[in-house]
Amino acid sequence: MFPRKLASAAAAAARAGSRGGGLLALLANQCRFVTGLRVRRAQQIAQLYGRLYSDSARRVLLGRLWRRLRGRAGHASAVMAALAGVFVWEEERIQEEELQRSIDEMRRLEEMSTVFQSSGVDRHPPEPNPQTEGSEDSGAKAQLWEMVMEKKHFKLWRRPITGTHLYQYRVFGTYTDVTPRQFFNVQLDTEYRKKWDALVIKLEVIERDVVSGSEVLHWVTHFPYPMYSRDYVYVRRYSVDQENNLMVLVSRAVEHPSVPESPEFVRVRSYESQMVIRPHKSFDEGNLPCLHSKPAVLLQL
Repeated sequence: MFPRKLASAAAAAARAGSRGGGLLALLANQCRFVTGLRVRRAQQIAQLYGRLYSDSARRVLLGRLWRRLRGRAGHASAVMAALAGVFVWEEERIQEEELQRSIDEMRRLEEMSTVFQSSGVDRHPPEPNPQTEGSEDSGAKAQLWEMVMEKKHFKLWRRPITGTHLYQYRVFGTYTDVTPRQFFNVQLDTEYRKKWDALVIKLEVIERDVVSGSEVLHWVTHFPYPMYSRDYVYVRRYSVDQENNLMVLVSRAVEHPSVPESPEFVRVRSYESQMVIRPHKSFDEGNLPCLHSKPAVLLQL
């Protein structure tokens, strides 16, 4: 009797599983149908706008849609950008305020360096952050800059990035064998970077913004075995201020629809860098102080 009951129970379970599997398959097919229909509709709308509007008008329209969708849950804005194949500069370009903040940081660092060099202290106090000042956790986010290396023409500080095991670094140095203009041009020249940097796998400008002069770059760099090579997609903007005798270069990571993530590389999504160059005399004479601030990048195997 026992084998017969067992066989009957197994048959009943199989029938139930078959019915459940059929229901799940039906739901899956329905979801695929709805998703495919929406994607086709989005493509048809994009083609229609492509015939009716110019390239600049399409960018304005997609920019408005992007701003409306940014505050909603999910990744609707990213999907819209990917389907349209357009990078929305209104949201991602580097603004004047970002350049000015980098200049202000260099001035504060110069002042603090003078004070702390005379006092012999190797830690800088936390700097005020307008975005967190007055909030409950502003004290937790304030970190000390710790002196890591100090030489005559070179200083290096670091401080922890809250919530991670990474550090943000600041470098303040003076060069005597190169002019400020030469040093600055080397930072901007992507073709020359490919010649002197053997670790570069790919480095090219993806798109430029005619309004601000910002540009999006895709940079792939080799990492030693057994680590995977890294790739960066970032927007950068530079400024040469003749009146105040300053050069500024600011970069930060972005997403671009024409550069999807590749399984061959590890995409670095948390990246930013600020560089400020102030010559002692002019842009074409040597001996320049330079501030470079950037967060460390996690090395993933």
